[in-house]
Amino acid sequence: MVSAELEGAAVKVIGIDSHKATLAGCAVDELGTPVDERTLGNDRAGHVALADWARSLGVDRIGIEGSGRYGAAAARRLAAAGFDVRDVPPHLSYRERLRTHRPGKSDPTDALAIARVAAREQTLPPVRLADRSEDLGLLVTARDELVAEATQLRNRIHADLVVLLPGYGERVPNLVARRHRRGVALELATLSGVRAELTRSRLGRLEETDAATKLLERRLAALLVGHPLLALPGVRVLLAARILAETGDVRRFRSADAFAMFSGTAPIPASSGQTERMRLNRGGDRQLNRALHAMALIQGRYHDRAKAYLARKRAEGKTQREAIRCLARKLARVVFEVLRRSTLATADAFAA
Repeated sequence: MVSAELEGAAVKVIGIDSHKATLAGCAVDELGTPVDERTLGNDRAGHVALADWARSLGVDRIGIEGSGRYGAAAARRLAAAGFDVRDVPPHLSYRERLRTHRPGKSDPTDALAIARVAAREQTLPPVRLADRSEDLGLLVTARDELVAEATQLRNRIHADLVVLLPGYGERVPNLVARRHRRGVALELATLSGVRAELTRSRLGRLEETDAATKLLERRLAALLVGHPLLALPGVRVLLAARILAETGDVRRFRSADAFAMFSGTAPIPASSGQTERMRLNRGGDRQLNRALHAMALIQGRYHDRAKAYLARKRAEGKTQREAIRCLARKLARVVFEVLRRSTLATADAFAA
């Protein structure tokens, strides 16, 4: 507990540092001075106690780091209780923690940093509530895990085949195509020994991961049938699913500029003297940033308007990487407008 007297202190914000079993909270006044600290269980009883604590302090704004993971249940319960709950990015709380002048690292210190960020940054996005985008995110993550597992299996099988079937590479250029895997399986069927047995097992598992991956991709395609994002050049099902999964409800963002900042595509000035340029923004949601960057790379290769835009940026003296960042920033605005119009159209349809 903080020793400051609560009486007379104008409590402004509570910051929550979420963990698997606990929630560390710190309440700060308008100057960012801590006035109360508590550690509660990250369970239903703890969430109720957290809401009661916030009401007793007269707080209406709560910042949570990890609102998409360990703090998700608490964030949604607090939002349902009427609190203004904001997601605090780890990179902002990390920088703020360095300014707390508290020695070392602890949960109360992290909660204090989160509270100060939530009090200062008025443009933080609201926490995400459960919606279809969460399902998309789960499916995309599951598919990525299967793809990673398949890559490991192929690498291990290739290493074994060098021993079991010398020179196989001339007959089997890869293990991605199903016909190549079948050819390898036929050759392995005639071999004995532990290595051959394990390799056959890994081939079987590779078939399973391939089938499971395709099933998830079909589910994603079914969920996104007719979505306006798919009409954008360079956007296919997986890219659209990742964008929607990371964005959530686009109404969380007050403007296209706020969305660009969230996605890490908003430019950061790095000018000096007469040289004007922008540098890489390492903040924001990196998965969303990755999706927009991929979209920019695809359009830069195959879409005429994007190629012309990149050419203009190169003519202005920008490097290819800087030009791609400019295009990604432009595409962030386009994506935001598409999602905003789609959301408005859906809302109007329900209202009718």
